[in-house]
Amino acid sequence: MNPPLPRVRVLFDESAIAQRNEEIARAIADQPLENLLVVAVLKGSFMFAADLIRALHRAGLAPQVEFIHLSSYRAATVSSGQVAILRDVESEVRGRDVLLIDDILESGRTLVYAKDLLMARGARRVLTTVLLEKPGKRAVTMDADYVGFTCPDVFVVGYGMDVAHAFRQLPYVGLVDYGDGAPDLFDKE
Repeated sequence: MNPPLPRVRVLFDESAIAQRNEEIARAIADQPLENLLVVAVLKGSFMFAADLIRALHRAGLAPQVEFIHLSSYRAATVSSGQVAILRDVESEVRGRDVLLIDDILESGRTLVYAKDLLMARGARRVLTTVLLEKPGKRAVTMDADYVGFTCPDVFVVGYGMDVAHAFRQLPYVGLVDYGDGAPDLFDKE
């Protein structure tokens, strides 16, 4: 039997996220786009990407969808600063507009790496959208074209984001509350 998980305090609830996804999708659909390819950065963005892609459909777009799996965290909770490709985009990007979707813009290294990679492969333009941004944590010069929410400088989970593979399933974004005596999932000893 698994130990009980700590409580999670809601920062951005399900309805606020859904509303923001619709707003972002409408703003993207207002852009002049050529042969749009959406690239979701795995794993953390999978819920955001799925909901945003459906919102893009409702806004009148029918993009091709791809995935790239990048990691700068591995099993840690702090970025290593080194980005590794674990799964690459298979589709041709040359001459296309690409929408890169990620869960959180923190240091900026992962998003800059992915954007530069797609531009080097000949993308006409790479637009970026993130569910969350932590502006005070930037290690590189990077601003997302579309941002869901500005996030306080706390470790967040839910809506696809995890700690030790827990909490991805939550329909909201929250902060883990360890004040109830539950085991600390950050403690790897």
